[in-house]
Amino acid sequence: MGDKTVKFTKMHGCGNDYIYIYTGTEQVRNEDKPALAVRLSDRHKGIGSDGIIFINPTDRADFEMEMYNADGSKGAMCGNGIRCVGKYVYDHGLTDKTSIDILTGAGVKRLGLKTEGGRAVGATVNMGAPIFVPAEIPAVIEGQDGNKPIVSVPVEINGDDYNITCISMGNPHCVIFMDDDIRNLGITTIGPQFEHSVIFPDRVNTEFINVHDRDHISMRVWERGSGETLACGTGACASVVACVLNGYTERKVKVSLLGGDLDIYWSPEDDFVYMTGPAETVFEGETYM
Repeated sequence: MGDKTVKFTKMHGCGNDYIYIYTGTEQVRNEDKPALAVRLSDRHKGIGSDGIIFINPTDRADFEMEMYNADGSKGAMCGNGIRCVGKYVYDHGLTDKTSIDILTGAGVKRLGLKTEGGRAVGATVNMGAPIFVPAEIPAVIEGQDGNKPIVSVPVEINGDDYNITCISMGNPHCVIFMDDDIRNLGITTIGPQFEHSVIFPDRVNTEFINVHDRDHISMRVWERGSGETLACGTGACASVVACVLNGYTERKVKVSLLGGDLDIYWSPEDDFVYMTGPAETVFEGETYM
């Protein structure tokens, strides 16, 4: 580490926590970002987080969200993270708009901020339309038609049989419906088996679901590059889409995660998935580079 410092803000959405750095004032070289994400995300020797999100000025939207996972790999999109980006730019006076367009690795996403007392407390995000084409997720199952959606398709992972439903919400998701209580799931063993399966050439985020009724599910998630997280916004969206495709729920569902609840709605009118949830600041500080 050198003598240079950068200012950061630690934030979370339903416990899915990231370190946020605004590059309009803080300078971090692109080549330094992956290693910085690894070092600062360490929960024992660093700040502790699921990764770093750089908020960049851009002429292609109001702001850009550049995301790195805790292992230094680059992410395309984070539903909980983008809500916090909206809170950051509003609370720090970088915008006075409550409808904001954010450029992500999965395209431009629009969010509507919920404000109280002059500060943002949450947001509804248009997460876009789900992607079902296996090659675009990507997911490759031997013997499976490459153009046919993967909905409740049987696969074998490390000797165990599962039925999987695969969807992209800008990043790849594999959804599994469980009969057993997911609170007892050995996710630290099962999660990496899915993440590194040959089925998923770019790795995958894996959601394990208990369906409670037609408008309520519980979810645990193993995120590629970060391990188990307390919440995953894109995963919650993918899970509700998977529930609808499999006939388990309606299109408007409360998703209970380890870190809190998200409200998800898959609109039949425009095919877009809308996510509503909180955004909170934990603390601000500065760290050595």
